[in-house]
Amino acid sequence: MKLPAPVQSYFDADRDSDRDMLLGVFAQDATVTDEGKTHQGRPAIAGWWRDTKARYEPVAEPLDAVVTGRTVTVHARVSGTFPGSPVTLAYAFRLEGKAIAELEIGA
Repeated sequence: MKLPAPVQSYFDADRDSDRDMLLGVFAQDATVTDEGKTHQGRPAIAGWWRDTKARYEPVAEPLDAVVTGRTVTVHARVSGTFPGSPVTLAYAFRLEGKAIAELEIGA
């Protein structure tokens, strides 16, 4: 499956636990919404990602993707140390140029 470069880089960085690469694909003022909480800006996104990795040890494997304008929705199989693992989650990325401006993760 061919994903837009910032989205592919997000999943690669997440898989490799590469914090710097992951943060580099986000716009400076990007937002991530996960588990009902919104995190804005790279420092807040770094904290969310670090805490999520430590708490759940998630591994996301993209299954399919739909591109609609600037929005890319990826369904991924996510396994980790959380109840119900593995689950399929939807990652909705809104892109601005070569950066992720917004990411919303949900069921």
